[in-house]
Amino acid sequence: MGSAPARYLVFFQYFGTRYSGVAETRSDQALLGVQNYLQEAAQKLKPSVPIRFHVSSRTDSGVHALCNAAHLDVLRAPGKPQFSGHQLQDSLNCHLHPQPIRSLDVPAMQEAAKFLVGTHDFSTFRSLNSDSASQTPIRTIFQVDIQPSSGFLAHHYEHRGLEFWEVKVRGRSFLYRQVRRMVGALVAVGMGRMAPHHIKELLEVRDPLAFPANAMAPPRGLFLQAVEYDQAEQRDRTRHFGVKLPPEELSRALVAGRTLEGPLNPPQPLQELLL
Repeated sequence: MGSAPARYLVFFQYFGTRYSGVAETRSDQALLGVQNYLQEAAQKLKPSVPIRFHVSSRTDSGVHALCNAAHLDVLRAPGKPQFSGHQLQDSLNCHLHPQPIRSLDVPAMQEAAKFLVGTHDFSTFRSLNSDSASQTPIRTIFQVDIQPSSGFLAHHYEHRGLEFWEVKVRGRSFLYRQVRRMVGALVAVGMGRMAPHHIKELLEVRDPLAFPANAMAPPRGLFLQAVEYDQAEQRDRTRHFGVKLPPEELSRALVAGRTLEGPLNPPQPLQELLL
């Protein structure tokens, strides 16, 4: 009579960007499921019968998981002891090869970012839409900083020794997809696909179609961090309507969108985006 398989409960995490979801897929698909890779790693443990992961919670393509769970049965050859929990964990992690993460030339990106600061014609850095004809491409960028970041999920990946960086952009207003194009171009510089001076050349050509294909940064990393109003400008505009209010009343009037004498056109904000 053969020995019974040992059953294990495993917990695992993943960035879902490069997977079709967690569930197993056919091997001929462009994107495979997380389960494909787990089972491929498990077969290298040389079980007597193929190992199948029974995943607790399904996730769709692109969805991340900080802690998913699955159970699996492992039957080893006669005479071989069953894995302990730590042995199984270490063995699976040994055969689960992390996706390669390419390092960036951050100093080159920081040098390139300097060309984006100031008042420029950002035609090359906007995507065309129905509003393009009526909008001026002239925009003022006050800040483009590339700096270390703790990362939102850094504490889950401390064992990987990953470095997280953020690009902080601050300006009075932005064109359609301007920040995504700017960041994508900076990343291209960091990867060696472009030189820092190419950013200056892209500004000078003033043509949206001149922007490198597939270089725009994806939207999932973009955050609107803050919208700021200059207090002095707020008071000046309020006085223009002939109303003088203390700061607390001014705030209430601005929130309501009116002064005591009529509608208030709010001053143009300073927007701050974080990628």
